[in-house]
Amino acid sequence: MKFMMKLSLAVLALVATTTVGYAQPKFGYVNSQEIILSMPEMEEVQLGMERLQKDLGEQLEIIQVEYNNKVAEYQKNVNSYSDAIRQSKEQELMSLQQRYEELGKAGQQELQTQQAKLMQPIVEKATAAVEKISKEQGLIAVFDMAAGSLAYFDKEQMIDIAPMLRKELGIAEPAK
Repeated sequence: MKFMMKLSLAVLALVATTTVGYAQPKFGYVNSQEIILSMPEMEEVQLGMERLQKDLGEQLEIIQVEYNNKVAEYQKNVNSYSDAIRQSKEQELMSLQQRYEELGKAGQQELQTQQAKLMQPIVEKATAAVEKISKEQGLIAVFDMAAGSLAYFDKEQMIDIAPMLRKELGIAEPAK
């Protein structure tokens, strides 16, 4: 990530030095995270995520209560159990504990998947707005301060230095 940022800065410096005598290039910056978090659509995402988290928490609590009740019963009666019953009760407790852990992991995966699904149109909308404003303002590139990368760049006004780097470093051109 840092390499890409340095490479981006090197490219921009190269562009800036090669455009002396021309109109000075214009650059912009944005904190995309701040913008996205303040978009009105985020309220719905947050509500949806809170509902999912609440549902998962309730399901986990049901299993936890059942587990605690069975542990209490087991501890109360362990001395009166035969070996076969004691082993059966211990297996039942381990099974409940495993079910709790599996539900927790599956729930976390579901939360991540759902968040990505809900965030995708919001991120796309913000990206489109960055591109539109960048073109309107005649910007060559816009740095995203949150991601440490370029949020937008105008390919037509920038120079791809990869062929020059390959030559300098003795790297063969990729097959097309």
